[in-house]
Amino acid sequence: MADESDKKLVRMTVEDFANETASESPAPGGGSISAAMGALGISLATMVANLSSHKPGWDERWEEFSNWAEKGQALKAELLMLVDEDTRAFNLIMDAFSLPKGNDTEKAARTHAIQEATRFAIEVPFRVMQRSLDCMEIIKAMAETGNPNSVTDAGVGALAARSAVMGAFLNVKINALGLHDKTFVEKMLNEGTHLQDKAMAMETEILAIVNSKIS
Repeated sequence: MADESDKKLVRMTVEDFANETASESPAPGGGSISAAMGALGISLATMVANLSSHKPGWDERWEEFSNWAEKGQALKAELLMLVDEDTRAFNLIMDAFSLPKGNDTEKAARTHAIQEATRFAIEVPFRVMQRSLDCMEIIKAMAETGNPNSVTDAGVGALAARSAVMGAFLNVKINALGLHDKTFVEKMLNEGTHLQDKAMAMETEILAIVNSKIS
């Protein structure tokens, strides 16, 4: 199981998180970083929503932007949780591989544990993909209707969210190599490709909106 330090990644300072990632420890790795990018992307959109809700002259739109901000906060909380879940998933795989294999019973138990941990290590980054794509709906709305002074923040949010989707998909694919359940693997890869394609299309749409407002 993950040790206590693994459960506190999201409580680290940005500097400490970057230093931990840069260390010789294999986790946090790309999966956790992808979730963190998604969290930062939606944080920017939530900021735009909050700024817009308090923009002078936009008093009648307070509820509209507050609702967007509330949705953004919920996605941010889930993505931050997934930062730690991805590291936990990696540790579960390492724990499974360290199980004894001295006889047939132990070998069977070890193989089962590895397969269960591997499935979890696919499911976690797949959730990062789903939630990061969900973020892009809010980011697009903020680019379209939010405070125009903050439109580039929405643009950066789109870049971060798209990168989160694509980065998480890399983790889905590499972990899928070790899973014996090929039906599940095919499903995850097909759905992941769809999510990635949609994220890339959404990024293009959002950046077009942003650039139209700053050109």
